[in-house]
Amino acid sequence: MLTLGSGNVTLKGFERDERRVVLRVRAMDVGSVTMAVGEASLNPTQCDASDTVVAIERKLTEMQGPTPRRLIVLPNEFEYLADGDVLGISLDRPSVRVLYRRNSPHNSFLLTERCNHYCLMCSQPPRDIDDDWIVDELLTAIPLIAKETSEIGFTGGEPTLLDDRFLQLVTSMRDNLPSTALHILSNGRKFADAAFARAYAEIQHPDAMLGIPVYAASPHVHDYIVQADGAFDETIRGILNLKAFKQRVELRVVIHRQNYEFLPALAEFIARNLTFVDHVALMGLEMTGFAKANISELWIDPYEYRDQLYAAASLLDDFGLRTSIYNHQLCTIDQRIWPLAVKSISDWKNEYINECDACGMREQCGGFFGTGRIRRSTHIRAIQGLKSTLRQDGIQI
Repeated sequence: MLTLGSGNVTLKGFERDERRVVLRVRAMDVGSVTMAVGEASLNPTQCDASDTVVAIERKLTEMQGPTPRRLIVLPNEFEYLADGDVLGISLDRPSVRVLYRRNSPHNSFLLTERCNHYCLMCSQPPRDIDDDWIVDELLTAIPLIAKETSEIGFTGGEPTLLDDRFLQLVTSMRDNLPSTALHILSNGRKFADAAFARAYAEIQHPDAMLGIPVYAASPHVHDYIVQADGAFDETIRGILNLKAFKQRVELRVVIHRQNYEFLPALAEFIARNLTFVDHVALMGLEMTGFAKANISELWIDPYEYRDQLYAAASLLDDFGLRTSIYNHQLCTIDQRIWPLAVKSISDWKNEYINECDACGMREQCGGFFGTGRIRRSTHIRAIQGLKSTLRQDGIQI
């Protein structure tokens, strides 16, 4: 038996040859104490639920009955855990990670930290490490996810660097969660290989979308932003291959000082050459990761590019492309494109500031990244005198 502790995280009863365990938790009431009970082993649905107990530290003394065979004690900040959440436990550190939250609409899996881009504003700076264990962990976790989950995201790093193991993960999503939408963030370059694009298409996931960044119509500008020569050409060829195989593609444009002036030209390029894509997302910058280090090169007040954003968004909309504006505050963008604005920031890092308290549009506004507090627009103000209703894909005045 092995007892491990790291700060307030304590694991008891795990075998020495175990390195990682994935558990789905179930809510169980014992007296007045609510605990999460994991279904032990790497295939939890076949185990006795009483074998493993997950307890929040402050409730540990309230536990009654015999000591469980395996015990995981978590810090009090994990009190949000609920029935159906999935945990990944690393015994060698030791550490516990929440892989999936059943009550959250924003669940994403990091597939790898490796990447063949080095984007100026990357929020997840790449590392050239051996992290193949992540795929094994996710292949165990995916069958444990609630079948009614609306969407799961795949992100990285660059997921397609996993080659066949990436395809294996997409296949697992198809087989275990056929009603769950799959949103995959990729730079698209791997799909320039027609054989790989075909292999992806042949999985026939019923509801998968690839989100691929295109930052400018100019190869020079795009390649500079992603810090990879030839990236633009491979990305565009990848998109063309995917659409040739009838796969869904979303174009993602993160806006910052290096490309805001070129937004209208990019919109025209998309409307003329990529009009068959399924969605275009025009996105505000998240000030974290590399964006912090490159802040002087990247930061621009969104209010300063409101004209370029309006020109690009309205052009795309006029051409009939499904277009959304992500990560922007309504008071910083032209009111005529408010219907395209979406509340897109994940719930765990979405916040509002004092100026928002009196705003009549707060519930419809995307708010701010809690992870990027170092810069904000100087034009944030409370909006009054407007009534609105939120629709699924944006805001309607």
